[in-house]
Amino acid sequence: MRRLRLSFAALLAVVALVACSHQDIPLAQQPKVPLGSFKLGHVIVIADKMRKGPVSRTATKQEWVSSLKSAVTAQLSRYQGDQYYNFGISVEGYALGPQGVPLLYNPRSLLIIRVTVWDDAYSKKLNEKVHQISVFEDGTSETFVVGSGGVRTKAQQMAGLSANAAEKIEDWLAEMHETNGWFDARPDGKAGDRPRMRGGPEEDAARAAAHQGSETAGPVAIKLPATPTGE
Repeated sequence: MRRLRLSFAALLAVVALVACSHQDIPLAQQPKVPLGSFKLGHVIVIADKMRKGPVSRTATKQEWVSSLKSAVTAQLSRYQGDQYYNFGISVEGYALGPQGVPLLYNPRSLLIIRVTVWDDAYSKKLNEKVHQISVFEDGTSETFVVGSGGVRTKAQQMAGLSANAAEKIEDWLAEMHETNGWFDARPDGKAGDRPRMRGGPEEDAARAAAHQGSETAGPVAIKLPATPTGE
C-alpha cells in the first residue's frame, strides 16, 4: 500500500511538472505567422446543426457563436494586410466535460468546426472543399485529477476550446499561404479600404458557404477519449 501511495504521488508530480512547463502566452505576445496581404473581414459563425457529445454540459447555439467569433476575431485581426477575407464557420459538434470520477473517467472537452474562406474582393471561395478542425481543451495537473469540469466553468471551457480552434485556423491559413499562394498580393492590385457592407452579398455568401460545407461534408462523429491526461 505504501509503495502504491508513493507511485501515485510520483505520477502526480510528473503530471504537475509537465503541465507547468506549458506557459499560456497572452495573444498579444504570440508570434504572427506569414499571411501575406491578409486582413480579416467578416467572421460568420453558425451553429444550426451542431451536435452535443454523449457526456457533456449543455451550451446554446448563441453561446458557441459568440465564443468562437470572439476568439477567431481576436486571433486574426492582428494581421493588417490590404486584402480582406471573410470566414464562414460552422460549429459541428462539441463536448464540455462535466465533473468526472477522479483518475477514472475525466472526459476531455472537444470542439469540431468546419471552415470556408471567402475572398471579399472577388466574392469567391478559396477552399471549394470545406476544412474540418477538431480541437481538445488544454489540460493541467488539476484537470488530470478531477477533470476540467471540476475546476473550470462552462464559459472557461468554451473560451479555451474556441481559442485553440482559432489558433488551428491560423496555422491552416499559414499552410495554405505557403503551399497554395493564398493571400498573395493580387496581380491587378485590387483591394479595398473596408470589407463589404454587413448584410450584403459577401456576408450572405460566407454564411451560405458555412451552411453548404456543413451539409455536403455530412454529420460529424463525436468520439471522446476517456483516458486521464494532462494534455
